[in-house]
Amino acid sequence: MVNIHEVIETNEMIEKENLDVRTITLGISLLDCISDDLDTLCDNIYRRITTTAKDLVKTGKEIEREYAIPIVNKRISVTPIALIGASACKKAEDFVLIAKTLDKAAKKVGVNFIGGYSALPAKGMTKAEELLIESIPQALSQTDNVCSSVNLGSTKTGINMDAVKLMGETIVKTAEISKSCDVNGCAKLVVFCNAPEDNPFMAGAFHGPGEGDSVINVGVSGPGVILAAAREYKGQPINVLADGIKKMAFKITRMGQLVGSEAAKRLNTNFGILDLSLAPTPAVGDSVARILEEIGIEGCGAPGTTAALAMLTDMVKKGGVMASTNVGGLSGAFIPVSEDEGMINAVKQNSICLEKLEAMTTVCSVGLDMIAIPGDTPATTISGILADEFAIGMVNNKTTACRLIPAPGKKAGDWVEFGGLLGGCPVMPVSKFGCADFINRGGRIPAPIHSFRN
Repeated sequence: MVNIHEVIETNEMIEKENLDVRTITLGISLLDCISDDLDTLCDNIYRRITTTAKDLVKTGKEIEREYAIPIVNKRISVTPIALIGASACKKAEDFVLIAKTLDKAAKKVGVNFIGGYSALPAKGMTKAEELLIESIPQALSQTDNVCSSVNLGSTKTGINMDAVKLMGETIVKTAEISKSCDVNGCAKLVVFCNAPEDNPFMAGAFHGPGEGDSVINVGVSGPGVILAAAREYKGQPINVLADGIKKMAFKITRMGQLVGSEAAKRLNTNFGILDLSLAPTPAVGDSVARILEEIGIEGCGAPGTTAALAMLTDMVKKGGVMASTNVGGLSGAFIPVSEDEGMINAVKQNSICLEKLEAMTTVCSVGLDMIAIPGDTPATTISGILADEFAIGMVNNKTTACRLIPAPGKKAGDWVEFGGLLGGCPVMPVSKFGCADFINRGGRIPAPIHSFRN
């Protein structure tokens, strides 16, 4: 059992080291909302979300007050909309109407993001999934709080290259159509391989088809705490440092376990998982890149960076697994560029490049995240970057993802601003050599040999 004394022990971490619960995300099944009539479907979705999540924000604030634990975001994820709208939606604009319904429901209950405007064409693509993907640029430009994700591959199925080609084109269209919006739509769009069905973090959260009616998933963030641990063990052997990080991750996770259990109990639902990921912010002292530099890397991206990140990710998982019986989601360390003050600095000083970030994704929890690229980057080049990242996930049986943001009118080195937790960053250069002939082949990359386990 978690007791209040363990929470009190974290007070200094909260006050001085930016420790917080990054999000409590309420997953809601929309399977019982399905209807052949689009208006009826939208009414069902709105009613289901606003009824199930009516007390989510209030409950989060109550737990914050009672335990003095900051809960930064209260969010919702829903069943992938490509599944829910398959019968009622005959054209892309029909799916946009569902996106607007999700946005309206999110604003009604007071959450900042709602995820699940999603499709799962990992092996083949249904007509509904094709229509939803076609609707993404319009849907994200006409809503404020809706997040979209698409899973294009898995270790078990291989990579759907037809869908990879389509998503490269969709990312370009989304960036262009939303360039005058407060937030570029691509900042709310993530593309996966091996997407988890219980991820609490946006933009990739959705309520998996294998989940129950509703569930609370929690994401805890503590880069500042781990940075303090790295400073405490300065000059010590790496194994000694690793043990210190593991112990600190245990304490962080116990706090998340308490919040998740309390939120589930008060909302009369189940506690799903605790995501152990270190999620940075643009705030100074809340950076994964700075942890790596404190470990001994002169600039994030220098030789040794991937090894240091591998150790960090593994110790966070080992410490967290011992502290919670409900571990899932992504778990490890996020390395977003625009959302990490140290990563932004690494780009500015040219210590890191897109290819080094790709190498780092082999050992972190996700992939190429919140990266601004030149606005004139060809769609096929973007598809090639997606395919490379998904190959890493497929072969290594891990989740990988891309949240790439073409910046219209911007070139490498220019600054782009996204605002709030999304931050801002320099535009990163992309290889001038293309891969159009490869991407235009289409088809499917077969699953690796180790996928066959029957």
